[in-house]
Amino acid sequence: MTAPSLNLIVLRAANPGLLASFYSNLGFQFEVEKHGTGPEHLAANTGGSTFEIYPKTTADSDTSAVRLGFRVGSNSQILGDLGDKVDVITSPSRSEWGMRCVLRDPEGHKVELVE
Repeated sequence: MTAPSLNLIVLRAANPGLLASFYSNLGFQFEVEKHGTGPEHLAANTGGSTFEIYPKTTADSDTSAVRLGFRVGSNSQILGDLGDKVDVITSPSRSEWGMRCVLRDPEGHKVELVE
């Protein structure tokens, strides 16, 4: 049996535009989408997967406990681009996976960056 590959990540946000702006600094390019009668949301396609940001509608749709990890070209460039809009949990340091840092996005999700 072949291992599955990840093709979709969905986050919920009180302010989808602000969250998309944060992830745009990582290189994601979002577009507005709407499927059938579902809510309007933001979507970015990258590396064979889709990253969507939906509006948070109830406390049950909270995704802040989700932790994401991305391989990036330069942690220092991303941190510089984000400036004071970022909450750095762990500053860049060497790890067995490469130079690694952990951030918190505007909705509280932990985001691990490895270069």
